Parts: sequence; structure tokens; C-alpha cells
Amino acid sequence: MEWFADPGYWLGRLVFQRLLAVMYLVAFLAAARQFRALIGARGMLPVPDFVARVPFRASPSVFQLHYSDRFFALWSWGGALLAAAVALGAADAVPLWASMLMWLVLWALYLSIVNVGQTWYSFGWESLLLETGMLAVFLGNAETAPPVPVLFLLRWVLFRVEFGAGLIKMRGDSCWRDLTCLYYHHETQPMPGPLSWFFHHLPRPLHRVEVAANHVAQLVLPVLLFTPQPIAGWAAFAMVVTQLWLVLSGNFAWLNWLTVTLAMSAISPSWSRPSAPPPPSPLWFEIVVLVATALVVLLSYRPARNLVSREQRMNTSYESLHLVNSYGAFGSITRVRREIVVEGTADEVTGPGTTWHAYEFQGKPGDVRRLPRQFAPYHLRLDWLMWFAALSPAYARAWFVAFVERLLENDRDTLRLLRTNPFPDTPPAQVRARVFQYRFTTWRELRETGAWWHRREIRDFLPPMALSPLDRPRSGPPGPSRPSR
Repeated sequence: MEWFADPGYWLGRLVFQRLLAVMYLVAFLAAARQFRALIGARGMLPVPDFVARVPFRASPSVFQLHYSDRFFALWSWGGALLAAAVALGAADAVPLWASMLMWLVLWALYLSIVNVGQTWYSFGWESLLLETGMLAVFLGNAETAPPVPVLFLLRWVLFRVEFGAGLIKMRGDSCWRDLTCLYYHHETQPMPGPLSWFFHHLPRPLHRVEVAANHVAQLVLPVLLFTPQPIAGWAAFAMVVTQLWLVLSGNFAWLNWLTVTLAMSAISPSWSRPSAPPPPSPLWFEIVVLVATALVVLLSYRPARNLVSREQRMNTSYESLHLVNSYGAFGSITRVRREIVVEGTADEVTGPGTTWHAYEFQGKPGDVRRLPRQFAPYHLRLDWLMWFAALSPAYARAWFVAFVERLLENDRDTLRLLRTNPFPDTPPAQVRARVFQYRFTTWRELRETGAWWHRREIRDFLPPMALSPLDRPRSGPPGPSRPSR
């Protein structure tokens, strides 16, 4: 079948596969470094508790069959090692069937993590990585020319990511339609980056241009992905540029980088054809690819219907394998930034004279003099959930008290998720949480105070909380705690 493959995409496939392997590597590293505090046996939302109430068919994972912290660590670090090997070209150095197996193992390893990750893994980019990773299984390696059906399926994913985000904006917050959303977004986004302060202070007419350009990037360019080359390639390249602009303006884990990765698969420069044409694809490979393509087309019905629905849903998986999903982001924009500040004290009894010391998080705003850092594509899961908790306590109902208990125990794994621990020697006697309103300072305020943020207290989030005397840690690992106030 001459139409089945196109050697002109070999460079686009090469870049796509290497970048995708790097995204897998980042995802596995984040899982390995953060899981003990989040979903470990003594985590805030333990995997053993989850699998005890959720059946395998609803959330297929190897951890449904066996869980221990050591096993999870080996699983995550094993995924990181395999992803690193693929990023360095291992999948192109083995036979086609072995290359497909490598990509399939990466997908299965990460699926097992996502399906027990609960709230901490509820972000759209988890499903996006899994959906893209499954399609990578059928993209071939250096032994074959890139299969055209899979290339178009990758464009279909990219189309849903961008067009879905564009539609949810136009159907959602009115500020997207009157071009004013970026008056607020750079300041109120979940995790600002080091340049967000400067983006926020761009002239307002330029903010309106940014929003208009966003609409073009998300509502016009995706349609052009299905036109002949070079139009499709130039549309994909323009989407890459817009995603890199977003990378500069904030921290969105690997969402932007994975979108760039998808766009690279649609680029086919005329000078990039290999000097010698690759051999014809094996018949068995063509059959497998066509069967997989037919399955994706069938599973695309509900995501496609979601795009045209007035009740469009963002970041939805329709089956437990995350094969074909719906995407979208920032259908509404927060006008005011609220942050939860967590503090501890050594005082057994609190009063007006009590000294409270704040815990600083890795990425989310805290100390007003600290410039936000760039972490993306690395994903700070606790920091992101703290942003949602500040919007509504309902987002934190399942895990926040457990988080505070771990602080009261000076739990080592939990403290590793934070930037500073004001109680390095002895656990605090009490911990509280308060909600503050944050805003970026003006140029004048920055010069006069050296502060990037200005804040004022709004209300309590959690009143002072202590462990009962029997639950306070002594020597050895602490047992289960029962909070007392």
C-alpha cells in the first residue's frame, strides 16, 4: 500500500518520539519523587485504601494486584530508566516489534500510576500523555516510514487539545469574548513563573492582542492541520510558537511541551526526506496499524460529540484506559488570586502573642519577596492542588487534614514536597492555615519594597490544629494520628 507511509515525515517523527520520551521521563520522575507523601502507604490519599474500594475494571492498575511503597518506587524508577533509554534512541536501535513493545510498556507503566493517583492525577495532561503514548506504539521506528493513518490520528489529538480549549473559552467566561481575560490571568493562574509578573504588566492593548491571537491559534490553526502541506506544517509551527509563549508566561506542567510534541509530528519540511527510502512496511505492521486506527475512530465518537455540545466538558476520559479523551483549559478566569498560607507554632497554647512560622512551598506563592520559579514541565502536584483548595475548600476536603497531620509529625516525605520547614528539629505543637488575597505589586511598589506580591488576610482556612499527646511522634516512625483542636 503506497499510500500507507510517507518518508517525508521521518524527521517530524524523530523529534516527536524523542520529545515524547522526555515527557514520559519527567512524568515518571515526578511520580517517583512525590508519591510517598501523596499516595504512599502513609500518604494523604493512600493507594491501599483506594484499591480496597475501587474495582480493577474501573481503574486497571498493577497496584490493584499488589502495593508497597518499595514496589511503587521500583515501578516509577523503572519507567524513568526506560523513558531515558527511548529518549536516547533505544527504540530505533531494535527491531520494529521490540520498539513497539518499548512504547507499549511505557504506556502501561504510566497508566498503572495514573489509575491509582486519585485527585493528584486528575489533570488533563495525564490523559493527554497516555493517549499520545498509545498512538506512539503504532508510529514505527527507523525501520519503517511513518504511517500516514497514525500521523493523522496525532493531528486529531492536537486538534481536540487546541480546538477544545478554544471552544470552552468562547462558551465560557465573557472576558474571552471581550478580549480582557489576560488583564487577570497572568496574576491569577495556578502557578506563575519568573516572567509572569512582567507579562502581567504588559500594556492592556497588548493583552487584548494576546487573547485575539489565542483565538486564532485555537480556533483557526487546528482546522488547517487537515489541509495539504505545507499549509498544515506551517499551522503546526505557528501552534508551537504560541505554546512556547505560554511556556514563558507560566507553569503548566508538561501540557505546553506535550502540545509542542504533537505539533512536531505534523511538520514535514521539504529538505527532510531521508537520502535512502526506508523498506516497505511489513504486512503485519500495516494490519495492526489499520486495526488500531479503526478502534480510535470508533472511540472518537463521544469526544467529537463533546466538541459540538453546548454542555462541553473539559479534560474528560470516557474509558479507564484513557485512549481517546476530551480536553480544554481555562473556560473561566479567576479575577482575584487567593492563596492558603500554612503556619506552625511551638506554643502549646495560642494567643495574641503567639509566633507563627510559615511553611514555604516549592512553586506556589508564599513569601511576597520571592520571585516565582520555573518548574514546568515538572509537575508540583501539591502546589497545584493548593491553588484549587484556595478557590474552594471542597477541593481539599479529602486530603488537607491529613497533610496538616503530617506536618505535625514532621513527616520526612511530606516535608520533601516543601521548600522550607520552619521546625527542623522538633515538630510544631500546632498548625493552622489562613487564606490571603495576593496581587502583583506595581513597578513602584517593587522598587520601594523589593516585593513581587502584595497580600492581605481574608479568613481562616483551618483553625489551629494539634495532635493528641498519644499521637505525637517519639522515636521511630509515628503511628496513625488523631487530630485534636
